Amino acid sequence: MARYKGINQLSGVDRIIVALMIIIPTILVVWLVWLPAIGSVLLSFTNWNGIGPIGDAKWMGMKNYHDVVTIYPPFWPAVRHNLIWLAVTFLLATPFGMFLAVLLDKEMRGSRVYQTAFYLPVVLSLALVGFIWQLIYSRDQGLINGLTGSTIDWYGDPKYNLWSALIAACWRHTGYIMLLYLAGLKGVDVSLREAARVDGASEKQTFFKIVFPVLAPINIIVLVVSVIESLRAFDLVWVINKGRNGLELIATLVTQNIVGEASRIGFGSALATFMLLISSVFIVIYLRIVMKEQR
Repeated sequence: MARYKGINQLSGVDRIIVALMIIIPTILVVWLVWLPAIGSVLLSFTNWNGIGPIGDAKWMGMKNYHDVVTIYPPFWPAVRHNLIWLAVTFLLATPFGMFLAVLLDKEMRGSRVYQTAFYLPVVLSLALVGFIWQLIYSRDQGLINGLTGSTIDWYGDPKYNLWSALIAACWRHTGYIMLLYLAGLKGVDVSLREAARVDGASEKQTFFKIVFPVLAPINIIVLVVSVIESLRAFDLVWVINKGRNGLELIATLVTQNIVGEASRIGFGSALATFMLLISSVFIVIYLRIVMKEQR
């Protein structure tokens, strides 16, 4: 039987390689993720506008956060839109993605082709998805108005643009959910289904009483992914109208304040910190569940 070498049994070259494999990714993560995140949190307590040295920034305490929730009109509509985005992606795209995964798990004829077709939108950027659906939503040359004879501006009218963007986002998101559930279904013990079949359970009963509970870890992953997707839904909205006129999202407000004409780095960092805190809550919940299962 082959034995793995302990750290004390490695040669000098092997130790250097192992050290580099640990140190280099750690440096990159700290440099590209943790330092910018910590910097954004610290800047959120200042009035820095991006002009001049950071040392000249004035410490504002919690004023930016207070202004965000009290006197910044787009904030609460953006929060509402993010919650709607989360609800639609989780309650619409998730069940449909699960349904597709169950069908493909049956190894039907041509399942590989269908799987590829359903997953194809996932490899596209949200910005490109927005342009593709512009061919459907265009007021003058779009497919919908061409078939129905209407003149609705699906991307421009605030009564419709959020729901139009959500349909485009769900079209892309469903394939990813399908792949997650399909991977989970492939890992379900076949003996569980056979035992349920022997006991006379129907296919529906087998899925909801046997298979679905086994997929609990996948459900948590899907929830966390849906939350993160709802918070980072930036590209699609930005190419439509830069997050205005009924399409306000927290991510677009961050961009408008940091790189827009206002250039309010501190204020925009406070908005970004809100996003960080919200996403961190769900990530911590996910990690606690995963670690609890591993024990």
